[in-house]
Amino acid sequence: MPALSAFLVSGPTWNSAWLLALWCLCYCVQFSAARWAKSHGRARYRMPMLVYAALLTCAGLPFVFRFPGMLWWAPLYCVLCAGSLICAWRRREHSILANICAVLASSTMAIPVASLGAHGGGTSALAHLLPFDQSILPPLGVEIAGAYALTLFGSVLYVKTMIRERGNTRYLAASWIWHILVMAVGFLYSPLYGTLGAILLARAVVMPVATRNMRKTAKIAGIGECVTSLVSFAMITYAATVLIP
Repeated sequence: MPALSAFLVSGPTWNSAWLLALWCLCYCVQFSAARWAKSHGRARYRMPMLVYAALLTCAGLPFVFRFPGMLWWAPLYCVLCAGSLICAWRRREHSILANICAVLASSTMAIPVASLGAHGGGTSALAHLLPFDQSILPPLGVEIAGAYALTLFGSVLYVKTMIRERGNTRYLAASWIWHILVMAVGFLYSPLYGTLGAILLARAVVMPVATRNMRKTAKIAGIGECVTSLVSFAMITYAATVLIP
């Protein structure tokens, strides 16, 4: 969703669509590679990984030749991919470390996608606060990436309080504190982001308490995540659009 938001807000182009398609293939490679790593190299998981990797190579090499500057992102994504695969190998793919790798990889992709948009990543209300080269890190992409990173990690904590860490008061406190911070940062930047933070905070507080006596909460958490993910996508995309000066 972060990449899709950046694609829409920055102005769709064939190049940004190309990168978006490559990102989808990257996800397929990572997912299949993680399954292969979790199985400790079982043959049944090798072929899907190799097929997706071959497709990514065929579609990605021409892109890299055309936009060699995109290799600037390679070290970061190599580290995140390695972290994800190590967690999968150790069968800890649901750990906080694995979740952080996934959140950062997904959120950060908004930046290169925005840089290829029709508006060149836009200017955003954030532009005057950023000291770095805005051709590499367009403010609009940074804004979208930051918004998603904050909200997605909040979702990680919330889902854990509903399923794997249900009843764990430390995780519940961490989830509530994180969501309060997200809401506060959101209101400092824009009422739209603050409102989204308030919605997510209400979910993080109400749902674990309301379902504390239920035996199975995975389905409830899943349905709720689908709804709040769509709400987050709509509000972040709209907020990034209206905040362009």
